[in-house]
Amino acid sequence: MNKIGNLLWGLVFIIVGVIFGLNALNITHINLFFDGWWTLFIIVPCFIGLFKDEDKSGNLIGLIIGICLLLGCIDILEFDLIWKLMVPVILVMIGLSIIFKDALGGKINNEIKKINSKGNKENSYCATFSGQNINFDKEKFTGSDINAIFGSVKLDLRKAIIDDDIVINASSIFGGIDIFVPEKVNIKVKSTAIFGGVENKKNTKEEKKCPTIYINATVLFGGVKIND
Repeated sequence: MNKIGNLLWGLVFIIVGVIFGLNALNITHINLFFDGWWTLFIIVPCFIGLFKDEDKSGNLIGLIIGICLLLGCIDILEFDLIWKLMVPVILVMIGLSIIFKDALGGKINNEIKKINSKGNKENSYCATFSGQNINFDKEKFTGSDINAIFGSVKLDLRKAIIDDDIVINASSIFGGIDIFVPEKVNIKVKSTAIFGGVENKKNTKEEKKCPTIYINATVLFGGVKIND
């Protein structure tokens, strides 16, 4: 997915550069600063995110908002109508993404449910308007619930002992969660992100006979990052 995103971003910059060059040579006279041109800063990233990100809810909402604002700028839609409908549409889409979150995900979702049902999580952390640094140094780790609400949590598992498949349920609301994982593990992500995202920087190559860390993430105006 990252390769597709990089390709699309590359094409965007090439097209803009070519247009600027042709305009400078008076070959074309394309106006890049049309009414509502600024909405492209919403539309383009959200459109590319539909191809790049695993969870598409936030990008879809952003794309709809960007298109509606563009239509308002070029007088196809009235801004009064846009503002009246924007909040209800966002709330409906958030509600639908929450309802169908557990219905989607296939095998990963089933594994997360099975592991969570065992109740093997011994660690729960919550950072509200604050920050927490949690470090497992040669300690056994069996999964956890992490909540960052207007705060941040750093969970360092690089020296943790992980013998079995585990789940980290991570919720970030106007906050950030950084998870550092060991080398010999597999990472699988299931996420619902609204105006936020989950970034997995861990090598995606699957290691045989290694435990799997399932990241079950819910993000609202925040972020979850998985690092080596």
